Amino acid sequence: MQLTLWTYEGPPHVGAMRIATAMEDVHYVLHAPQGDTYADLLFTMIERLQKRPPVTYTTFQARDLGGDTAELFKTAAREAFERFKPKAMLVGASCTAELIQDDPGGLCKALNLPVPVVALELPSYQRKENWGASETFYQLVRKLSLPLDQIEKTQSSKPRCNILGPTALGFRHRDDLTEIRKLLTDMGVEINVVAPLTATPADLVRLADAQFNVVLYPEIANLSAQWLQRQHGQAFTKTIPIGTNATRDFVREVAQLAGLAPEIALANLESRAAWYTRSVDSTYLTGKRVFVFGDATHAVAAAKVAAQEMGFTVVGIGTYSREFAREVRDAAALYGVDALISDDYLEIEARITELNPELVLGTQMERHIAKRLGVPCAVISAPVHVQDFPARYSPQMGFEGANVLFDTWVHPLMMGLEEHLIGMFRGDSEFHENAAPSHLGGGVHQQLPQLERDIPTVEPVLVDVPSQQQAKSQSAPSNAVAGWDAGAEKELKKIPFFVRGKARRNTERYALERGVTVITTETLYESKAYFSQS
Repeated sequence: MQLTLWTYEGPPHVGAMRIATAMEDVHYVLHAPQGDTYADLLFTMIERLQKRPPVTYTTFQARDLGGDTAELFKTAAREAFERFKPKAMLVGASCTAELIQDDPGGLCKALNLPVPVVALELPSYQRKENWGASETFYQLVRKLSLPLDQIEKTQSSKPRCNILGPTALGFRHRDDLTEIRKLLTDMGVEINVVAPLTATPADLVRLADAQFNVVLYPEIANLSAQWLQRQHGQAFTKTIPIGTNATRDFVREVAQLAGLAPEIALANLESRAAWYTRSVDSTYLTGKRVFVFGDATHAVAAAKVAAQEMGFTVVGIGTYSREFAREVRDAAALYGVDALISDDYLEIEARITELNPELVLGTQMERHIAKRLGVPCAVISAPVHVQDFPARYSPQMGFEGANVLFDTWVHPLMMGLEEHLIGMFRGDSEFHENAAPSHLGGGVHQQLPQLERDIPTVEPVLVDVPSQQQAKSQSAPSNAVAGWDAGAEKELKKIPFFVRGKARRNTERYALERGVTVITTETLYESKAYFSQS
């Protein structure tokens, strides 16, 4: 067992909470001990929902384990139904309660409640949150959806579709849904059901009353979409509309499924980002080295946008979604890199440190890692924190989503004009990178720490090598660190701060490989010349 501080996904019953909270008239009764009751924290404090999530806990305590915990669950389920009057109920156990083996499904069946009850078997010690959300949605769809000949069919001449995948606690799902709704409507496609977000049990009953399904988040909806295809013959989309190119491909795919002409739909659709990335100052972004990590859907899409639309160089890509490892490995092959499939944040941090990218696109974990390493970062995927549920409209999908991506990713980077100004005013008492904001007044500059100017010169550490030639032949340099004299430190500060760390590391490596114990100005420029040729 590995002790961890951060986790990319919660246990599968958290995924079930996301489905229940996304829907209307559904209630989730969770067999769980006191202390496992954190649904309110997740949804009201992180997503800032205006209502409490529809989750009831049995909250048994240690003293209850010697008695009848099964009866506690039956009482909690009965009281939850009487109080909330849901149209469907989910029942299951948390990781701790799973060990008791009380069988919430069987217990609830004995209550004979007058609504559909979906019993969830979510193995907490083998599976995680996204799988739990996918399985919960799938079980609801299987339980509630009816064949087309058993429901009242809508009379319409327009093609119809369902939108599947958006949930509560999803990264920008509400804004994505708004954007894709508008895009489909403008194409002339009617929307039958959106699920699970905003859906009711009655909506799931009539899923078959659509020609095809639009899958926005495969981690959540692929399993259900595949079942609907087998049961009702509904095809589903494979393209994720993140980025300008992918959105245009998505429009073509939808048009084909709906029997529409894609040229008409695409005629007046475009994002400003497509022009902005070709504008003069944006050419400075070309070749910026970027590392991408997140759930599979967003990681693969972000890497594609970064490489094809922004002109970045993808130096690394990874995911914590092991169920979609193949898709991420296929994407990594396109960029000539090895995919990182891991949910160990320390392993991800080590990879970022090794690659030394100029931009990280990741989750809130990568944001913290990048902050410690001094690397620019933009969040592209869950897990996220409260600041990634903005009050403004901020989709990731569609043409407006492409604009949001451009703004968000460019913001933390150093643009060409900005670097030019820093170079022009290098060493200026007001405009250098360590200066306080000018609106705080000149007196503040003396009060603030001087950062690198106050760092004492590192004392030389002798490297035990018999000769310079022998040092060159060693493949693995010593752990010793060469010291810097005052002149070299002063010269190093003339290098722009956003590449200064790399210059320092390269110079120290160059010095160690040659047995140089004190780095001088000459060593610094020799190192620069050496690495510029390699």
